[in-house]
Amino acid sequence: MRLEISCQDRLGITQDVLDILVNKEIDLRGIEIDPAGKIFLNFPNIEFADFQHLMPQIRRIDGIDDVKTTLFMPGEREKNQLSAILRTLPDPVFSIDAKGNILLCNEAVSAGLEVASGEIEGTEISEVVKGFNFNKWMEGRAPGPQTAKVKFIQQDYLADMLPITVPDGDDNKIMAGAVVILKSEMRLGQQFTAFHQSPTDSFDRFVTQSPMMKRVVHEAKRVADLDAPILIFGETGTGKEMIARACHQSSRRSEGAFLALNCASLPDSVAETELFGYAAGAFNQPNAKVGLLEQAKGGTLLLDEIADMSSQLQAKLLRVLEDGEFRRVGDSAPVKVDVRFICTTCRDLGQLVEEGRFRKELYYRLNVLSLVMPSLKERRQDIVPLAEAFIVQHSTKLGRRPAKLSKSCVDFLQQYPWPGNVRQLQNALYRALSLLDGKEITKEDIQLPSCAPSVTYIDENFDGTLDEEVKKFEKDLLKRLYPFYPSTRQLAKKLGLSHTAIANKLREYGINKATVKL
Repeated sequence: MRLEISCQDRLGITQDVLDILVNKEIDLRGIEIDPAGKIFLNFPNIEFADFQHLMPQIRRIDGIDDVKTTLFMPGEREKNQLSAILRTLPDPVFSIDAKGNILLCNEAVSAGLEVASGEIEGTEISEVVKGFNFNKWMEGRAPGPQTAKVKFIQQDYLADMLPITVPDGDDNKIMAGAVVILKSEMRLGQQFTAFHQSPTDSFDRFVTQSPMMKRVVHEAKRVADLDAPILIFGETGTGKEMIARACHQSSRRSEGAFLALNCASLPDSVAETELFGYAAGAFNQPNAKVGLLEQAKGGTLLLDEIADMSSQLQAKLLRVLEDGEFRRVGDSAPVKVDVRFICTTCRDLGQLVEEGRFRKELYYRLNVLSLVMPSLKERRQDIVPLAEAFIVQHSTKLGRRPAKLSKSCVDFLQQYPWPGNVRQLQNALYRALSLLDGKEITKEDIQLPSCAPSVTYIDENFDGTLDEEVKKFEKDLLKRLYPFYPSTRQLAKKLGLSHTAIANKLREYGINKATVKL
């Protein structure tokens, strides 16, 4: 049992406490006095039930404020904390007394000497650490910290010697020992490298062997630390959110949150409460909800697929950008906005503005800084490096050794049009690796929708008119592209035609979801 006694600063108060213990023949094993006004007592051989009748007697001593049990003596806590620190340090550490005897050492020492720490304690440090006279250093006048090259287990180490002194009144100090920390050449090299290593570049994860991707990453690095909104264009699966996150991580807001709202996946009412939150009492809810604009304070808010945001929500977002504040749903109190906006879209916002389906003012507010993520077919040089990176990544998750790509598979990957872009490549390789029995991925292991070349060659003796052949070619082309662009607007954009023209052609050729396998 251990006691913590709170008391006043009175001469002889400790003696009064000890007198009670002596009279009751209590076996006291430890006493510590805290200058802050506390006395700690340790009775390891007595239970609280056997001692509690003495507690009131101690409390009646003049100057005693309180008596209670405690789990640790201050010295025990300090010793345990020191032991915990020593155990976790990777470098050999010794604590020695004023005569150079080892009082304590960590696991790195016992592991290096291949003996238990109990066998090392009590040994003179000069027997295990050679090349420095510890006793002479400690016997010197006011020895200070020192560094020297020494040998430990026949290897060179750099030793930091830190003296331990005890105050002896009138600014005098008594040498009580030292702490010795050893660092190997390898550890010093690791620390030197870490010290001079530049911060991890959040854009390093991008494969940029193609000129187009190099240019995009270069532009992203330049705009990342600016605070103006960024608008990222690109087809589905090109990595728009990934580069948005990299811009956040490279910005001055990197310590803040990175939150996202998918404007295409939520109904208008839900998206509004997610973005702005609501006050207590709104929607019959007893508690208020904090929206993403408040949660992302000091950080970045990603508005994914901004083109699908409703006109009502567009108007409210425009007001936020203009005023720098917003109001929770059901609340009139304004809340200041401190977020950086990054928006993504796979659609032509400029065209939507012309068609009156996206607010012009909001478009100009968001399109301050812009990036265009290239499709995978526009960055052919990146396909194989991306594939190899995905194979390593997926193999780790699946707990198997990375497989190799056969030549036929490499040729196939480079020729395929990749309508689903990087995400489609990643998913195709994951499926191939999940079902693979061997060590090599072949063309047959990659299961993807058929995409034949979009150009057909007509024999010079073809039977029919030019108009008939053009219609055959047009129908074949539309049938091949339709599975990858099932929206007439997407297909129209791909072919550079109007939505009405494409809709009429699909109707003419009977191409729809029922007649074409998606």
